[in-house]
Amino acid sequence: MSSSKPPLLADATRDLAAFAASIRYDDLPAEVVARIKTSALDSIGCCLFGATLPWTQHVQAMVDEAGAAPVASLFGTGRKSSVADAVLVNATAGHAFELDDIHKESIVHPGSIALPVALAFAERDGRWSGRDLITAMATGYEIGTRVGNAATMSLFFRGFHPQGTSGAFVGAACAGKSLGLDAARMQHALGIVGSQAGGLMAAQEGAMVKRFHSGRAAQSGVYSALLAGKGFTGITDVLEASYGGYLAVYSDEPRPARLTDGLGSEWETAKVGYKPHASVTSIHSALDALTHLMTTHGLAPDDIAAVDVGVSHMTFVHCAWDYKAQGVTAAQMNLYYGLAVIAHDGVAFVSQYREDRLADPKLMDFIGRIHAYEDPEIDAMGPAFRHAATVALRTRDGRSFKHRILNRRGSPENPLSAADVEYKFRNVVESCLSPRDIDTVVRLCDSLDTLDDVAPLIALLAAPRAAASRP
Repeated sequence: MSSSKPPLLADATRDLAAFAASIRYDDLPAEVVARIKTSALDSIGCCLFGATLPWTQHVQAMVDEAGAAPVASLFGTGRKSSVADAVLVNATAGHAFELDDIHKESIVHPGSIALPVALAFAERDGRWSGRDLITAMATGYEIGTRVGNAATMSLFFRGFHPQGTSGAFVGAACAGKSLGLDAARMQHALGIVGSQAGGLMAAQEGAMVKRFHSGRAAQSGVYSALLAGKGFTGITDVLEASYGGYLAVYSDEPRPARLTDGLGSEWETAKVGYKPHASVTSIHSALDALTHLMTTHGLAPDDIAAVDVGVSHMTFVHCAWDYKAQGVTAAQMNLYYGLAVIAHDGVAFVSQYREDRLADPKLMDFIGRIHAYEDPEIDAMGPAFRHAATVALRTRDGRSFKHRILNRRGSPENPLSAADVEYKFRNVVESCLSPRDIDTVVRLCDSLDTLDDVAPLIALLAAPRAAASRP
């Protein structure tokens, strides 16, 4: 069925594809280069730790059984597979523990897709420079986040996971740039991947498959670019088609102008932020507000009689469902569990999400004292403040305290520094890299824009590693 309605934004897919195909390293602003270098380090940490986790290892085993031509490494294993299967595993690893970078407006985690895709092609082809890697990653970041911007939060409210849907365009653009596709074939790559986008948000309540959405987005991107390179055709107006197009299908309230607003002059890549907590981004402001109150007033968990948490409608829908000990994924996505571990441990990082903590009676008791609600004042501020939170405490001796955080740590408005990300990286990988190798990865990422060959970095990521302590 064809539609007589006009496109949502004429030639949007063509224009994005032409831009993606035209990007050269010298076109990238200094802030974009710096952001990709930091994101590379952050994403490597996510992938290496994620490779040790059970859900990633299920995907590794499936890929091993397939026995594809060994041209690209499965990180941390010493084994190889095809480019498409390697990115399936490595991008699943990148999203395996809610640690990967986040673009606020699009709700996409581009690093866990772009880094595995670019490195897989670099290893297959040989002799990629650091600038080649930065360029391929930045292309994926820029196209995928713009697609997510245009889809808006409506995509999420309809129950789709942005990582598996808009994230597929990260994979296709990064893979297309890695293959050197021209504008016409890049357009077909985007048109192919749009038909493969998928991922349901119900996966957040206990299922391993949420992590797999990232792997599939990366793999679909690779398939799409490889097919386009061979002359296979896709939907040339996949983003803007009024019937059956990506925005029309996935979003009730798309903003198609966000696909190309400031294209080439305002880089969405430079707005990517990083996570200080191993949990869904939407609850970070609430976690930090509780930390502030407990630290400022010298409170212990047993001092607190009640916690009231005001959040946006999106955060409430996303994270304020009744907590049950259903698994690591559910705990990382849940507001109540996150607040409970912050109250007791002061952090919400790796050890807080071990299986043996998920039904801890002390945590469950604290959860019973938490009440969450939709804060109309936060919603009135608009989508840019969807991560804001107001936390109010009442102590057992009758005192009351309140704190509001509008911009979470790691957001464009309240960014983590490169030094903060390095600190996070060192802590994430301490169980799976030696101190010397940690230092080497930090140095290589810091000098990525001057590396003649990324092979030494790939060799470090490819080497078999000891398993981390299992969550």
